[in-house]
Amino acid sequence: MYQQIAMYATVFFVFLLALAFAFVYGESKRSGEYSTIQKKGYKIRKFYFLGLIAIMAFATVMTLGRLPYNSNQAEAEGLNDAKVVQVTGIQYAWEMSEETFKAGDKVQFDVTASDVTHGFGLYNENMELVAQTQAMPGYTNTVYYTFKEPGTYQILCLEYCSAGHHVMVKEIVVEPEGGASYE
Repeated sequence: MYQQIAMYATVFFVFLLALAFAFVYGESKRSGEYSTIQKKGYKIRKFYFLGLIAIMAFATVMTLGRLPYNSNQAEAEGLNDAKVVQVTGIQYAWEMSEETFKAGDKVQFDVTASDVTHGFGLYNENMELVAQTQAMPGYTNTVYYTFKEPGTYQILCLEYCSAGHHVMVKEIVVEPEGGASYE
């Protein structure tokens, strides 16, 4: 669906660009007094510049304002009481301080690496990415996730880290809230 929308948007903007080139080409054949053209250009330039500033400000607010990684994320989502799990990426495995959780658990993953940069990707049973951050040597990134459904989740490396990258998979089990083991 998104690819089709992107295709139509691309075709539309290429068409607009072609129209702009055709207009410029057509207007370049006309001769006119430069000073009158220059006055019009300077009047338009101010509005063009202000329009670009407004568009860029709007785009900045709409994109950066929705980033989930801010200093108040834990407080805003009620995650101050989250379980803290230490995660270390090593070639070609994940070491975790805890590997079994219950549905409803709020978890704070403190992710680092001991050797090279790895990508920490937490996937649910449908292989949908539900949480992601970078695992970097000498630095700890924090990502929060609340396990809503029981099941077997997987942590995959999202950053090519060498020849054994494809085997860097860790399974974690999320049991139902009542405590019965997950089958």
